[in-house]
Amino acid sequence: MSWQAAFAHQAKACIELGSPFTGMLLQSIATRGLPNGPIADRIAAWPGDITARGASVPLRLAGAMHGLVLEGLDPHLASLYPPAKAAPTELELWQAVTGAILKHADWIDHRLNRTPQTNEVARSVALIAISRWLTDKIGLPIVLSELGASAGLNLFFDRYALEQEGKLFGPTGPVLTLRPDWTGPPPSGAGPKITGRAGVDLAPPDLKTERLRMLSYIWPDQPDRLARTNAALEAAAKHEPAVTKGDAIDWLETRLKRRHVGQLHLIYHTIAWQYFPTESQKRGEDLLVAAGENATADAPLARFSMEVDADDCGAGLCLTLWPGGKTHAFGRFDFHGRWIDWQPPF
Repeated sequence: MSWQAAFAHQAKACIELGSPFTGMLLQSIATRGLPNGPIADRIAAWPGDITARGASVPLRLAGAMHGLVLEGLDPHLASLYPPAKAAPTELELWQAVTGAILKHADWIDHRLNRTPQTNEVARSVALIAISRWLTDKIGLPIVLSELGASAGLNLFFDRYALEQEGKLFGPTGPVLTLRPDWTGPPPSGAGPKITGRAGVDLAPPDLKTERLRMLSYIWPDQPDRLARTNAALEAAAKHEPAVTKGDAIDWLETRLKRRHVGQLHLIYHTIAWQYFPTESQKRGEDLLVAAGENATADAPLARFSMEVDADDCGAGLCLTLWPGGKTHAFGRFDFHGRWIDWQPPF
């Protein structure tokens, strides 16, 4: 796929995900091109898959543009961004974007090195649901290990509430309340008892100094997403999550060496596995299978994933349980948490 086609494909996805502004920005680049220079050269020569199934280069550039706005580095570009009173035309936006690319090439080039980290806390909807299901079926406290945790906002899913058909699933006085469109049976079981939580990320953001970069990956015409991310960041700043900087699979190997007797060890990742190198994915799978062979009824192991797959409708939800090693499909989930098709197998 050419880089232009990748940008056009991502533009369509942004529109479908409720961001016409970001869709127009990316489509203007796909149609009209990038200004000659180092950014255009780098994107044209980017190795491997640059789509959302791979390196997500269009979203890296969109995040860099929003970052210029949030950090006050390009007033002209900012004047066209939401919540501007008048929406720009596609040509006006493209001209502003190309001007910013020429003016801030070094800054943008540096930002292109960073994988998009949306810290989408609405993904906690699925984590709330699966943790209640596991509590109902297994009945043990849960130790959490998150791969690709970014800032660790989804390590605190038990502090958020899920509202479904007027009923609240979660703590009293939650940090935030999530209200997705829900299909399927309501969440089962009681709220989980979390006895430990930790995560890993290759480049975990600093909650004190990188807040604007984290927000830059949220599309600017989606104020609800910005508001809930801000709320989660405020809470996390008071109780900083334990996110280790390092290789996810090396960290996983260390985490799996310890058996948690009397507890369920839940490994999970949400839109992160695709960013791991193929050899790392294979090693991670092997480590999980090996650890699963040592799992017992009083020290079980689970892996829950929310990841891109062959279906274009959202992300697939899958759970593997050990002992046994059986994998079960649990439905599908919108990338930004707008809806969930929750289909527990039993």
